[in-house]
Amino acid sequence: MSVETMTLQEMKFYTGTNPRPEDYEAYWELALVEVASSKTTMEIVPSNLQFSGVQCSELIFSGTDGARIHAKYLRPVTKGKVPVVFLFHGYSGNSGDWCEKLAWIQQGFAVVAMDCRGQAGMSEDKGGVKGTTYSGHIVRGLLDCPNKLLFRQIFLDTAMLVKTVAELTEIDSYRMSVCGGSQGGALALVCAALSPAIKRAVVQYPFLSDYKRIWDLDCRGSAYEELNYFFRSFDPRHEKEEEFFSRLGYIDIQFLMPRVQADILWGIGLRDEACPASSQFAAYNRLCAHKKMVIYPDFGHEVLPGFMDEGMLFLSGVKDS
Repeated sequence: MSVETMTLQEMKFYTGTNPRPEDYEAYWELALVEVASSKTTMEIVPSNLQFSGVQCSELIFSGTDGARIHAKYLRPVTKGKVPVVFLFHGYSGNSGDWCEKLAWIQQGFAVVAMDCRGQAGMSEDKGGVKGTTYSGHIVRGLLDCPNKLLFRQIFLDTAMLVKTVAELTEIDSYRMSVCGGSQGGALALVCAALSPAIKRAVVQYPFLSDYKRIWDLDCRGSAYEELNYFFRSFDPRHEKEEEFFSRLGYIDIQFLMPRVQADILWGIGLRDEACPASSQFAAYNRLCAHKKMVIYPDFGHEVLPGFMDEGMLFLSGVKDS
């Protein structure tokens, strides 16, 4: 059973419910000034785990606020520059096992998989701790000024990662792609929006889109349950509901989509209860770049059979969207 109330035809013309802050463009232009003015600093440390024909390293770089962000960096042992794919993980997770990236190496890619700050990886949370806070990241900073929203900083981490990796002599900075699902899908799209050097993106059922629509559909379990906790704790009568959703608009990915220049391949399950299809269409319909949506009518927030095979060929340039 799906939580969705729109037909597919209706979703194809849907452009979102969540309010867009009036100063949204200025907000992100100033954020990008932070990226442009921040020096790239990185440390590359060989991993204790190595595979034949692959160099595995820990790449540690600085966010715009000085936080130390970790990523797994794998590249083929070969001469010359290689293309790179940036991988982003799901909410509350981490960059995953090294061996999961080897198929990309076989296709000739270097791989950079970032640990989101404050989640299950090793990236530094400037709130004062390393490691996971599990959830609450959507609403963190919501009662403060918009610049304190945690996902603003995570979004900027993706841009700083691209800026940093593009300076590596072994990387072909003209062939950079992104890939991810759920939170990872959202961050892949955000990365493409904030980093015009990204040429292609493969995303599955992206998170962080159209929060008010999520609320109206009563999707208050799983990843979005913190919206419910927030209102119960800080606005039990919903007297400031419009203000809060407008502030969440700063980190609503749908409004960044017109900035994306990369070609997009997008996988969606119409029975997705974690990231309902209409919330995804709100972002997809705002894309101006070349795009293709692959629809799985009977699938939800789960493995979409064959999609990543198509996605790998797409990022390899073997198959166009």
